[in-house]
Amino acid sequence: MKNILIINGPNLNLLGTRETEIYGKMSLQDIENECIEIFKKEGKKLIFFQSNSESEIIDKIHSSKNFDGLIINAGAFTHTSIAIHDALKSVSIPKIEVHISNIYKREEFRKNSFISPVVNGIIAGFGTKVYQIAIKALKFV
Repeated sequence: MKNILIINGPNLNLLGTRETEIYGKMSLQDIENECIEIFKKEGKKLIFFQSNSESEIIDKIHSSKNFDGLIINAGAFTHTSIAIHDALKSVSIPKIEVHISNIYKREEFRKNSFISPVVNGIIAGFGTKVYQIAIKALKFV
């Protein structure tokens, strides 16, 4: 897995300032920088993308066919978007769903994911390290 697309959904641009007791103090840029630094020696090209727009996320998924793997933290769209589900279903590259918090220890509505049925695996509850774990896990898919 050399070229990996990492898609982040709504409100993840607020990481580091929003609900730090749940999501921690690292910004999305901090997470990106850390991942790039760790995996550059392995020759991995990581492309991070964040949008609060469902349509932009869908377009990015559609354009992911040239990547070796996809990691997605769809944020709140995880629990609401059949359109993102369908977009993910349309690409045949390995896909991993990530969540910084353990969605199964939170509100009831967060326990339902429209993303999970169309990805190869799920990593949740390990804080911002879920991105690093997912990058490593793609080699097992």
